[in-house]
Amino acid sequence: MKSLFIMRHAKSSWDSPNLPDFDRPLAGRGEKDAPRMGDFLAGRDLVPDLIVSSPALRAKTTAKRAAKAMGYDDEIVYDERIYAAGVQDLMAVVAGLPNEVESVMLVGHNPGFEELVEWLCGAAARMPTAAIAYVAIDAENWFEVGENSGVLEWLITPKLLD
Repeated sequence: MKSLFIMRHAKSSWDSPNLPDFDRPLAGRGEKDAPRMGDFLAGRDLVPDLIVSSPALRAKTTAKRAAKAMGYDDEIVYDERIYAAGVQDLMAVVAGLPNEVESVMLVGHNPGFEELVEWLCGAAARMPTAAIAYVAIDAENWFEVGENSGVLEWLITPKLLD
């Protein structure tokens, strides 16, 4: 059994409209929400074995803040394929995960993450900023993960923690 935590980056700032999309930082709300979501996972003893993030600034910062809050102290892996990715690219990332790792958190972007949850679980899921979808997958190896192979166990948003 594999566990996939799919986390959309926290709220980003639009204060500098000339800044490239890749370099947008978190907004104040995002800086608060990312660790709150990490606290949520830690409080349920759901710290992933591995975190893989988009290298975009808002995703990297989300991953770092959530990781710190949940007590994750291993390396965060940054994978360029997650930035602006669709399902096919995201599944290439998943298929290449080390099989000895049972639970993984992906940190990235919409619309790809909403599409990934729907592809894996056969159910549409709205993923606002900092949302985490927990998908249980009945597979021995990550390369076996395919369409409709997962079950959406839950989806949590920062607003639900208020």
